[in-house]
Amino acid sequence: MGKNIIAGLAAHVDAGKTTLSESMLFLSGAVRRQGRVDHGDAFLDTDRMEKERGITIFSKEARLTWKKTDITLIDTPGHTDFSGETERAVSVMDAAVLVVSAPERVQPHTRTLWKILAENRVPVILFINKTDSFQGDPEALHDALRRELSDRIVPFPEADPEKIALCDEACLDAYLREGEIPEKMIHSLIRRRELFPCFSGAALRNEGVEALLDFLAALDLKKEYGAEFGARVYKVARDPQGARLAFMKITGGSLRARDLLTLKSPEGETLWAEKAAEIRLYSGARYTAVPEAAAGEVCCAVGLSRAMPGDRLGTDRSEPTRLMRPCYECRLLPAKGTDLHYVLDCLRALEEEEPLIQVNYVEAKREIRVHSMGDVYLEVLRRRLKDRFGIEAEFTESSVLYRETILESVEGVGHYEPLRHYAEVHLMLSPLPRGSGLEFASAVHVDDLALNWQRLIMTHLREKVHAGVLTGAPITDMRITLVAGKAHLKHTEGGDFRQATYRALRQGLMKAKSQLLEPWMTLEITVPEENIGRVMSDLTAMGGRFEAPENAGEDLRRLTAAAPAGACAAYGRQVGIFTRGRGSVNAAFRDWEPCADAERIIREKAYDPTRDVYNTPDSVFCSHGAGVIVPWNEVERYMHLPLSGAPARAGSTESAPAGGSASAYRGTREEDEALERIFERTYGPAKARELMRAAPGEAPRETADAGIPAEPASSEGEIVLIDGYNVLNAWTEWKPFLQDNLEGARNALKDLMCNYAGATGKRVILVFDAYKVPGNPGAAEKYHNIFVIYTRESQTADAFIEQTTYIARNRGRIRVVTSDRPEQLIASGNAAMRTSAREFHEEVNRVRDGIVAFLERNNHVRPERALERAYKEAWKAKKREE
Repeated sequence: MGKNIIAGLAAHVDAGKTTLSESMLFLSGAVRRQGRVDHGDAFLDTDRMEKERGITIFSKEARLTWKKTDITLIDTPGHTDFSGETERAVSVMDAAVLVVSAPERVQPHTRTLWKILAENRVPVILFINKTDSFQGDPEALHDALRRELSDRIVPFPEADPEKIALCDEACLDAYLREGEIPEKMIHSLIRRRELFPCFSGAALRNEGVEALLDFLAALDLKKEYGAEFGARVYKVARDPQGARLAFMKITGGSLRARDLLTLKSPEGETLWAEKAAEIRLYSGARYTAVPEAAAGEVCCAVGLSRAMPGDRLGTDRSEPTRLMRPCYECRLLPAKGTDLHYVLDCLRALEEEEPLIQVNYVEAKREIRVHSMGDVYLEVLRRRLKDRFGIEAEFTESSVLYRETILESVEGVGHYEPLRHYAEVHLMLSPLPRGSGLEFASAVHVDDLALNWQRLIMTHLREKVHAGVLTGAPITDMRITLVAGKAHLKHTEGGDFRQATYRALRQGLMKAKSQLLEPWMTLEITVPEENIGRVMSDLTAMGGRFEAPENAGEDLRRLTAAAPAGACAAYGRQVGIFTRGRGSVNAAFRDWEPCADAERIIREKAYDPTRDVYNTPDSVFCSHGAGVIVPWNEVERYMHLPLSGAPARAGSTESAPAGGSASAYRGTREEDEALERIFERTYGPAKARELMRAAPGEAPRETADAGIPAEPASSEGEIVLIDGYNVLNAWTEWKPFLQDNLEGARNALKDLMCNYAGATGKRVILVFDAYKVPGNPGAAEKYHNIFVIYTRESQTADAFIEQTTYIARNRGRIRVVTSDRPEQLIASGNAAMRTSAREFHEEVNRVRDGIVAFLERNNHVRPERALERAYKEAWKAKKREE
């Protein structure tokens, strides 16, 4: 592979950037005829709107070869409204050619481009264009560039070595020692952005362009790439056939057709993995399909349906810069009768290509809102909707985009538990410095919450724009940390954690002290000297700040200022009016700052967070078999996990054992208290247990007054929980009576369990479902030497046994008798033993045989007579009913 360089072209509007690209392509032989922007036949202006308007709207690639060096040109938009497209293209440039119009000199947008290139650490080569129409002093022009951009700008190709030597101590030593500066040292200075060569010429006449091409071909930037695959996606587009194209720079290894590409989250989770069906090398509207693209090349991958601009694939871990941010939004008004959801789908497709659109659908108002970078930006968007999708639409007047943040840390709780669903999430919200955006983290151990649930919560935090509680504006500048979470082994589904996560975030925002932020703009205002006083007065009235005016040439003065976006939105038009077209304003996003008139904005927005059904702060708890909405300010009274670092609530049950998704289910407080009363009546009052700190090398021991031995409970202390109807349906001897005399079969089982409990000394709780009986409050009765439980309406025996195994897990050995597999898994999660109905049948028969042998030895009545009597009583009751 030969030498390759990716050179971008950037300039303010009408500086002749596209004309320079045409000249470079023509001189290299890449095109046979040199196109012109004003003729509408430029090689890189392929879109119909670009030809009509005479401006570049979309970045384009062109390929040429000059002196055995392959040069990939990336032509970027020059209009300020499309600076986002330029910023994304800059991220893949090896070097940039910044074009400056000699008659117009440095424009405000030129300084914006200079800042973008500096943020991305891209080496810059300047080209002063249109020198054929410039009547001034060339040296004065270079002085102006050095004054406004950098004092390290040196004219080329006949560079003064003394000026180069002043840029670096090592160069100065070499020049003083040898009388010249080695070429590799000059290239090193350019690579480190310590030297900026400046060429001059007239691209329309091909003057000075060959010297620029010679320099680019000889430039050695010493780019090094790793052996493992990495790539940086900077653009997404569609070809005429509708195929989705992902343009990227290969930053490591190589990319072959049918290779699998993956995008991973900061936590290392794979977000998507897709194969590149085809690899294309574009030059203008034409392309060549290739089997492989090597490191350092710009290519296009076909078949990636989820790749987005800014994605870093494989081993590429560079962070994209985002200086260009929209500060205004407007409402889209489609033509009458247009399907709103179709419009939304079309806008989503355009958002993939231009992420700054940031489509937002307000479902409550059935409104579509888009972010705006300016009037030309919206006009192009309107034309694209019409030409590509046949949608007629208009836009309302733009309004300011606000943000919300918090001033102090707070923990939010979200609980989602309708019938047969369960999830609880605790999020810690902490403020971050201004401009930090949102950060997400987890502080939960995998023993407390399974890793798959934690990743799901992180996905839900990232998947949407979260609204604040003051005006419904998006939140920013905070770290959201998962500090606790709970799942249910049987009932938790993926959507449960989505609901719990959203509600936890909103509940925390409701508790926190929130602050409204507004965007501030950096303004560069150039006006005649007689108007500078009015500008300073206007900025003061806006509540803005400004520096001392500086000379901008001739009788013009430049003022650098900062002002709220809402106050300076239309100031550019006002300056044009009172300066009679001689003044100009360049505005760029600066930062988010506290809103000076927050009370008025909040009052005008009239946003009520408690009535926002799509972003509710309330939680859902289960009560009497149904979901109950609990207001956000009462959630902490019913939550199942304690707040982070807070002691357990008084009267609450002991905390669940570690195990995350296998942790036990908790019912309502009333249910827990009822179970506590049953156990206290049966086994006496429960004594508090405290785990003492063990000495080194010793096992933990319990307090002496706990009254419970440290060794495992004996068989006499075993608690047997029996699912009554599960046993009746599993034992064949009961089946003849179940359809016609269920009561007799139930009584016979109760008598049999009394014999079992008396013979074994085990404590038996027999549970029967009554959840289908309307109005049934449930009952607990002592039947001879066992307890019989009839569950209340809407409560199953499964739920009761699940609660009981959790509460009684520290009071003795617990055994659950059931053939229900999910119920057995839940019992296992609560450290209870499981016995199937068939195994228990064999055990009961063995106990009965033991009783028979004992009575026969002692001449007592055989116990099967009692069982036979129970069968006869059930048979007689059946006959009476017949």
